[in-house]
Amino acid sequence: MSLRAINAYQKDSLKQRIATADPHQLTLMLMQGALDRLSFAKGAHDRNDVTARAQFISKATAIFINLRDTLDTKAGGEFADNLHDLYDYMIDKLITVNQENTISQLDEVIQLFYPIKEAWQQIPEQDKQLAYAQRQA
Repeated sequence: MSLRAINAYQKDSLKQRIATADPHQLTLMLMQGALDRLSFAKGAHDRNDVTARAQFISKATAIFINLRDTLDTKAGGEFADNLHDLYDYMIDKLITVNQENTISQLDEVIQLFYPIKEAWQQIPEQDKQLAYAQRQA
């Protein structure tokens, strides 16, 4: 199978997963995408590929901006406000990575974000359905 065919299959598979995903799954996909981009950025940094590192950090930053901007601060209250501030902090750190060519701040963002993604992943199905029903009402 050619690389082009594999890439086309993966793209179609992703489109299908997005089309059938509920809001919780979409958020989880974004979170995993951010972590993937941060890992790719670390690999690019190790290879001294500044252009690729900047591109991956830019994509991860865009995901964090999206996650931050879609927080429901009315429903989430103080927790959502704190998470908003944490996303701002991580975005600032990623900008600094590109400006200063330092990997330690990239590691800090990964260490801060991974538990958030893991906690999101552990939300019980019953709670997801309840939250989704409340949003629909």
